[in-house]
Amino acid sequence: MPTGRDDEALSWGDDDPTLDVGSRAEDAVETAPSEPAAPAETVVLPEGYTAVGRGSESLSDDGAPRALDEQDDSDARDDDSPAMGNAELISLGVLGGFSVLYAVGWLIGGLRLQGTAEFLVAPLAYQVSLWLAVLAPLVWFATVLVLTRGRRLWVRFAWLVGGVVLLVPWPFIMVGAIGR
Repeated sequence: MPTGRDDEALSWGDDDPTLDVGSRAEDAVETAPSEPAAPAETVVLPEGYTAVGRGSESLSDDGAPRALDEQDDSDARDDDSPAMGNAELISLGVLGGFSVLYAVGWLIGGLRLQGTAEFLVAPLAYQVSLWLAVLAPLVWFATVLVLTRGRRLWVRFAWLVGGVVLLVPWPFIMVGAIGR
C-alpha cells in the first residue's frame, strides 16, 4: 500500500517531524556527584526546531542538555512581555470597545453641535478639533498598549481606565442623540 500524500487523511500524523523523537545519544553525559543525574537518553531535535515548554530552558538549541552553568532564566522567553491571560484579554477587549464607542460618541455629538459651534470658531478649526476629538480615544488606547508593554498589569489598566474616565464624549452626553 503506497504511503504518500493521498493517504494522509487516513494517518494520525505519525510521520510529522515534530513528533519524531530523533536519534538517541549513545554517549552518556558525565555528571559530578553534587549535580543531579542527567537522563540516560537525550532527545535530539530535528534541524530547524526549538524546544518549548516546561524544561526547554535546560536544552541548548540543538536539543542536547545544557550544562548547569549555561542555564539562565533570561533566555527562557525572547519577548519581553508575558503571555496574556483570559481575564486580561477580555478586559482589553471591553476597554477597546469603550474606546470605539467613545469615538463614535464624539463624532455624533460633535456633528450635532456643528451648526452652533461654527458661530464661535472658524469652520476649519472646528473640523480639525472634531476629528482630533474622534481620534483621541483610539490613540489613547493604542498608545497605552504600546507604552505599557513591559510594565505591570495594573499600570496598563490604570492608564486605560484613566482614559475611559478622561475621554467621556461630553457633547453626546449633554446633547444626546435625540434632544436639542
